[in-house]
Amino acid sequence: MGLNSPFTTGEGDDVHGRRPVLTSVGVSLDRLFARPPGASRHVIATGLDLTGEVRGRLHGRFPSVEGDWLGVVNYEIGYADGRREKLYLVDQLVPFHMLRKRG
Repeated sequence: MGLNSPFTTGEGDDVHGRRPVLTSVGVSLDRLFARPPGASRHVIATGLDLTGEVRGRLHGRFPSVEGDWLGVVNYEIGYADGRREKLYLVDQLVPFHMLRKRG
């Protein structure tokens, strides 16, 4: 069961079931996990690689009180050492300006 947003677009019907429409997006990890200017750096070779853009699936949205939109996104983050398994993040709130629609 995923996070249910009143702003989620659904498809299907009551007979066959409804499901959220998934939109392919790119998640900018560099911007989402921006480091503070001047922060010291300590490289951990087995840590998460929080650089670049990763593929995500947008399946909901919420407005903030100030009118900014947050997407409900599932995405994966890889490890710096290149291992095959990834950290799979489900139902993450991500500001829309950190997302890019993918074709």
